[in-house]
Amino acid sequence: MKRSEINRRIAEGMAFFEAMHFKLPPYATFTIADWEREAEAAREIFDLKLGWDVTAFGGGDFLKTGLLLFTLRNGIAGSERYPKPYAEKIMMVRENQVTPRHFHWHKREDIINRGGGNLVIELFHADPAENRLRDGSFPVSVNGFRRTLDSGDKVILQPGDSICLEPIHAHRFYGEPGRGSVLAGEVSMVNDDSNDNCFLDDVIRFDPVEEDDPPFPLPAADYETFVKGARHA
Repeated sequence: MKRSEINRRIAEGMAFFEAMHFKLPPYATFTIADWEREAEAAREIFDLKLGWDVTAFGGGDFLKTGLLLFTLRNGIAGSERYPKPYAEKIMMVRENQVTPRHFHWHKREDIINRGGGNLVIELFHADPAENRLRDGSFPVSVNGFRRTLDSGDKVILQPGDSICLEPIHAHRFYGEPGRGSVLAGEVSMVNDDSNDNCFLDDVIRFDPVEEDDPPFPLPAADYETFVKGARHA
């Protein structure tokens, strides 16, 4: 992705979150100079990759296949320094904007429609031990109610609805056409995007970036590139 597009998509996300009355922490608008000044105190943010995340999953068309999110809190499994066993994200999911099929080997997560349009989630029966899909029906919890689905079935989450996704649940999601963008929340076990994602549609999680503009705001994936104090000694 071009840096200019990343900057633009984050600006659109900020406007959407504001319109939905969802407040982000102050560092959501930090400049690189702000990060440098606060680098020592911000070690947790750097180490846990809290903050902005924009991806087109390597496809080059963010509006077709992409996601904008902000990681609000996280931990590291087994860590003494960051012992939180949970994570939280807020996402802007546009109409027909697809997050491709994937599952997690370890993470269990609740996806919550916190407002806006309807969120469509397509579910598939995953076999995490063999990194593949499998046949047969499977259970899922929607709003705390147990349901049985077949691979490929859809669940539509209206504002206020939520679904619990476990490692057996490969999932693909997007905003329902005609309903507007979705304010989608995620509450989960610790999040590790580098080691706990299995994508099934030949996509990548992090896009190469073409630096055609200065970055602002700075995505979490770029802290170590642009903030000297963010780099590990």
